[in-house]
Amino acid sequence: MRAMLGQGHNLERIVKDSAHLKQVRKWDLQFGDLVLIRTKNSIYSIYVLDNDSYLVSGGWFDRKGLSPSKTRINGCTWGGSIIKVDALAACGLCLEFGNRVVTTTIQRVSVLRGEGKN
Repeated sequence: MRAMLGQGHNLERIVKDSAHLKQVRKWDLQFGDLVLIRTKNSIYSIYVLDNDSYLVSGGWFDRKGLSPSKTRINGCTWGGSIIKVDALAACGLCLEFGNRVVTTTIQRVSVLRGEGKN
C-alpha cells in the first residue's frame, strides 16, 4: 500500500474512485448465478451458493488441484490491505478469496443468471 500512496493514491481518493468501478456486488447475486472472471493471469468461474459461500474453479484452485472448492470471498483489494468487502469482483482490482489467496488484476467480469433459490 505504501507504494500506491506514493503514486498519488490516498484513502480518500480510493473511496471516491471506487464508486465508478465496473463491479459485481455480492448482494446483487443470488443462488445459482455463475460469475466468470478473467484476471491478468487466470480465468475463474464462481458459482453462487448461499450464506456467502461460493463454489470456485479455475486459476489458483486448478493449479493446486482443488477445483471446485467451496469458499468465501473476502472482497476486492487495490493490491494492498484495503479491501472492498461488498464487491465480489471489480475490474482493476484483485479478488481475495476466504483462504487469503489474492488474484492478479481483474480485467473482465460476466454474470450468467441462475434460476434463483429453490
